[in-house]
Amino acid sequence: MNEILRQLPKIQTLMESDKAASLIDVFGRTQVTETVRAKIDSARSELLADAPMPESILSERLFWTEVSTTLDQSRTRSLKSAINATGIIIHTNLGRSPLAEEAVQAMADIANAYSTLELNLENGKRGSRHSHVESLICELTGAEAALVVNNCAGAILTVLSALANKKEVIASRGELVEIGGSFRMPDVIAQSGAALKEVGTTNKTHPQDYSDAISENTALLLKSHTSNYSIAGFSSAPTRQDLAAIANQHNLPLVEDLGSGVLVELAPYGLPNEPVVKDVIAAGVDVVTFSGDKLLGGPQAGIIAGRKPLIDRISRHPMARAVRVDKLSLAALIATLELYREPNNPLDRIPVLRSLSEPIDLIRARAEKLSNMCESVPHLETKIVPTKAQAGGGSLPLQDLPSFALALTLPGVSPDQMSERLRGASPPIIGRISKDQFLLDVKAISDRDLDALSNALQHALTG
Repeated sequence: MNEILRQLPKIQTLMESDKAASLIDVFGRTQVTETVRAKIDSARSELLADAPMPESILSERLFWTEVSTTLDQSRTRSLKSAINATGIIIHTNLGRSPLAEEAVQAMADIANAYSTLELNLENGKRGSRHSHVESLICELTGAEAALVVNNCAGAILTVLSALANKKEVIASRGELVEIGGSFRMPDVIAQSGAALKEVGTTNKTHPQDYSDAISENTALLLKSHTSNYSIAGFSSAPTRQDLAAIANQHNLPLVEDLGSGVLVELAPYGLPNEPVVKDVIAAGVDVVTFSGDKLLGGPQAGIIAGRKPLIDRISRHPMARAVRVDKLSLAALIATLELYREPNNPLDRIPVLRSLSEPIDLIRARAEKLSNMCESVPHLETKIVPTKAQAGGGSLPLQDLPSFALALTLPGVSPDQMSERLRGASPPIIGRISKDQFLLDVKAISDRDLDALSNALQHALTG
């Protein structure tokens, strides 16, 4: 065995070769040395397990090819743009939804230069990053004051930490939601230092349940919009106006976590009438939290809006600093919110709203155009099929959206193999499998994606 092991090339000798030198110029000596050592160690382990000498050791060309491939893979970014052909518009695994062009440009403008993030130009002193966006949020929602943090979970945690620490929060059992990643409202309440007092039942909660639960240790009433599920049948819950009246009677704040908040009516486009933030505040809710992305269509952010005395308390809490929004997200959010101002039409400029409201005939036309572009892929058969898309992102539960998809068939290639090949395309193409068919749903695909999509299909499915 020792004699066989001696046949393994010496790492020092390998590193003195011309091939090693060329790789060092690209990847650096440390990484090339570690990769070469790992290959030799792997071969040694195989030999000790009585396996034959690996072919990559017997062939110098093959050895360096494998080393080069390993080094290339180590430098390939795993975070990259992709084409969403799943039919899920707000796809959490795919980064929710694209930003409007104006938001992308705003991020670039702030990213490549210094900015007035926390500088008051009028007096030359330190300012607040929230001042850039607060008046805009108030204009669009009717709130007295607002601030922005890094996401909606951070927003509700900050609110509860500031307003309810060491006191009780009254919430309906039917609204103790869980969002993605097993993030549960009871856990958030506990993390804030508050104590949860559940009222009502899973399917029915009455105004009197809240009134009866209020004590001298109550800090606030909490309402959570069930944006990611729906209770049907024998069920009821107090209205916001009911809860606002109870909270006001006992001099308590009413807080509502909307999750995926919207700023425009969606009902005219055949979508469920999600609560509009302005209407929620007008109904008497004192503090509302909602996402900057999802149905609003901006970057990941958590928006806190409501009565000024409460917002001031929240903004002074240390948690607000810990989860504050960064400058790039802030720039993108401002640009997105500006698209809601008249005379702009946010449904024309914000991708998520455009996808949700797009007429079915335009979706069908996109599917037909993509089908025609796929004719250049040898042996690939396409069929346009009607599908049901989804909003996704914990929004609009149980709401199917009419769409069309291309069913792809390639001789000798199963739907799972098709999916694997297209995930490895450049850019990756993420479709879905339904009824033993691989589908490219065009609901979340924009017209500008079509050239890149067809080119990626050509390279991934040819040969």
